[in-house]
Amino acid sequence: MSCVIAGGGPAGAMLGLLLARAGVEVTLLEKHGDFLRDFRGDTIHPSTLQVLDELGLAQEFLKLPHRKAYGLTLVSDTGDTRVASLRGLPGKYNYIAFVPQWDFLKLITSAASRYPSFRLLMNAEAYGLIREGDTVRGLRYRDESGEHEIRADLTVAADGRHSALRGRAGLVPQELGAPMDVVWFRLPRLEQDRDDTFLRVSSGHMMVAINRETYWQLAYLIPKGGYGELTRKGIDALREPVARLLPWIADRAPQIRSFDDVSVLTVAINRLRRWHRPGFLCIGDAAHAMSPVFGVGINLAVQDAVATANLLAGPLRSGTPIPEAALHRLQRRRMLPARLTQAAQRVVQTLVVSRALNRRFDASRLPRDLTKVPLVNRLAPRFLGFGIRPEHVQVKEI
Repeated sequence: MSCVIAGGGPAGAMLGLLLARAGVEVTLLEKHGDFLRDFRGDTIHPSTLQVLDELGLAQEFLKLPHRKAYGLTLVSDTGDTRVASLRGLPGKYNYIAFVPQWDFLKLITSAASRYPSFRLLMNAEAYGLIREGDTVRGLRYRDESGEHEIRADLTVAADGRHSALRGRAGLVPQELGAPMDVVWFRLPRLEQDRDDTFLRVSSGHMMVAINRETYWQLAYLIPKGGYGELTRKGIDALREPVARLLPWIADRAPQIRSFDDVSVLTVAINRLRRWHRPGFLCIGDAAHAMSPVFGVGINLAVQDAVATANLLAGPLRSGTPIPEAALHRLQRRRMLPARLTQAAQRVVQTLVVSRALNRRFDASRLPRDLTKVPLVNRLAPRFLGFGIRPEHVQVKEI
């Protein structure tokens, strides 16, 4: 076995596809029986659309139910503020595609399954590492039939911000802090509702509304660690701000019957100082957990996967031992985008999220169209669309 990957999210699924496409024997483990998780992100940015195009999957992707967002709008008590427009971006893709992540992951893993060197194990939870001295030689996992081992030349932890394998490797992330957690829930969408996906800000409250055609996926931001207090106040403490923030949906707020109808995402921004051990590598959220700000988590994970495949597919296919120095080169390449993106997220958390939740954000001072500010118009679309150091598929299909 050349490579085993723990975690069937965007980083793990994309890496599995790229390696299998390059003729590398690879096994991908997903601990759940499906990819259905409401709190998984929906935003597929132009950088990821370009990767799909390079893989010949763009048209297949665009057949999935999706919505295109050509810009970002902030809705406040005083009106709408146009924050960014992507229409001027170069290339084919000047929009963000909102697609439920489970559809995206099914597309990627289905494409990977066309290659004989790819194997997907569902309901398979990775919990330990196989070691020979200081070198990792594979992983241990459990499924319905018991406990098993997979030996591999490279073991990749793509198992998210609570990575079990990262901890087994003795890698501890540096916590950078976040002022909020997110309560996820859904409400029906009617034809007369507004059509876009948007950010709603008011004094003491903040919410993201994602249009999923037949329903709204809503993310209500609460102060960090505040979910216990919210539940103690009762379900009306959630229904009331929803109705106030979105008055046109107020009659549907009672459909949030109890806290059983919501999910909670504990927001964290962190990153590893070191992403690797001999024979072992962390990518995606296992290496750098991102805030929901800008919705770029999927895209950073995909870029990590592309860079990993570009660098390591050849040695893995040929059976050449991978020196730890090669893993460190991968970390150096992807650390800069992670650091700069997290820095930008922290600025927004400080200047917008914290102020909004603490009733200190005054949206009336914003111009109605930030895209007319030259610096914003030049930098914001490229940052949102392509991020820092976008990767391109270089490894050839075998």
